[in-house]
Amino acid sequence: MKTLRLILGDQLNIQHSWYDTVDQDVVYCMFEMRQETDYVKHHIQKIVAFFLAMRSFSDELKEKGHQVIYYKLDDPKNKQNLRENIASIIGEKGIVKFEYQEPDEYRLDQQLNEFCLGQSHLSTEMTSSEHFLSDRMELENFFTGKKTYLMESFYRSMRKRYDIMMEGVKPLTGKWNYDHDNRKKLPKDHVPPTPLVFKKDVTEVYNLLKEQNVDSIGDLHQKDFLWPTTRQESKELLEFFCEHCLIRFGMFQDAMTPAYWSLYHSRISFALNVKMLSPLEVIHKVIAHWEDHKEDISIAQVEGFVRQILGWREYMRGIYWAKMPEFAQMNFLNHQRPLPAYFWTGDTKMACMKHAIQQSLHYAYAHHIQRLMITGNFALLAGVSPDELDEWYLGIYIDAIQWVEITNTRGMSQFADGGIVGTKPYVSSANYIDKMSHYCKGCYYNKKEKIGERSCPFNSLYWHFYDRHADQLERNPRIGMAYRLWNKMDEAKKEDILAQAEVHLQNIESL
Repeated sequence: MKTLRLILGDQLNIQHSWYDTVDQDVVYCMFEMRQETDYVKHHIQKIVAFFLAMRSFSDELKEKGHQVIYYKLDDPKNKQNLRENIASIIGEKGIVKFEYQEPDEYRLDQQLNEFCLGQSHLSTEMTSSEHFLSDRMELENFFTGKKTYLMESFYRSMRKRYDIMMEGVKPLTGKWNYDHDNRKKLPKDHVPPTPLVFKKDVTEVYNLLKEQNVDSIGDLHQKDFLWPTTRQESKELLEFFCEHCLIRFGMFQDAMTPAYWSLYHSRISFALNVKMLSPLEVIHKVIAHWEDHKEDISIAQVEGFVRQILGWREYMRGIYWAKMPEFAQMNFLNHQRPLPAYFWTGDTKMACMKHAIQQSLHYAYAHHIQRLMITGNFALLAGVSPDELDEWYLGIYIDAIQWVEITNTRGMSQFADGGIVGTKPYVSSANYIDKMSHYCKGCYYNKKEKIGERSCPFNSLYWHFYDRHADQLERNPRIGMAYRLWNKMDEAKKEDILAQAEVHLQNIESL
């Protein structure tokens, strides 16, 4: 029986049980497609990384003896559409059975489901990707009957199930979460490790994209590519993190500085999200390193990392499958403002925004606090449309696949879901930004001023946000303090702050 198995670009899991046996009646197929390069405008490094990783994976399968049909972007047989490519091969090769792994994106899941429903003459089967630590619908079942999906509860259940940093049914040291210990600003003159990057010539792929007129954003380092595109490189990056970054990861995971782009972060999210690494091997590797170096590495550094992988990552995937497709339309605060043009250039006088955006354009990367409390914070305060912000985040970051991007954007960052993911909007004035970063020094705007031409836009927009959304947010117990402070403020001062915010909004393109 001739079987065709589809491998999507984010399903590069060489440890999958599919590959345990070489079967000459099984053909694998992989496609570089305009369908995927064009549904949003992606960062050039993101497209290049996907294509390089897919090509390496295809080569590895062939070396193991598997049959692989691989369509490059310019292949004459490439229909540039997933269903058409599959149908073409089925007809050409006399395929009688079609198999695929669970897609992680709703649009691809629907596309493949519809394709299979139309193949009455064909046996079809969807199987697990054998990557995640929870099933698609597990989180929805876990929170049955609950309005708010509290991540901490799910995280603790996952710790127990996989016996991660546990003593029986209790956490090591008796404490589940060390988030409070993980909020340090980078000291002045502190030098973090030089990040590991991967030297490889990507000219071939770059020229292909150029010849095919694929539209993209951002910069490309053609001779000094930053990202791992093989499992071996991914393991090297994980090892580098353990050896050089884990020791201060938790402590400085929220810190921001214009001096360095990588700090103590692992930067393995791309490798994880395309499945070159598995979450469980990452967790076990990091914990094993900590256990061998407990005299140097505190548990707070490790727990903060484990929480991101075992808790947050699994939780966000669960939210995605519980709430899609409705989640992609949610706009609880009815924000409609267009995304300012400097999100695509970094050409702004706001030092924090300038650096976070330009870093993103240069490296296809920014860490979670830069995304949440700089670009996301500003967009939320300014009332930017979550549709436009979704598209920006999905395109610009190397690790952005919709299941993890949209839940963080609509939920955690923009409160567009009305509180499913986060119990409050994540907004701040310049005070938090200055507390956690070195951005404010030398900025055109004054971090201490709320009113005036050079007052920091974050300051007046912060109060403007709370004032205009009082009907929706004032009764939220987690932000009662902000409203108490606002309501006690002198009326004339409040009017001046709101007027200044309006000026900033009217001139948002020139901030």
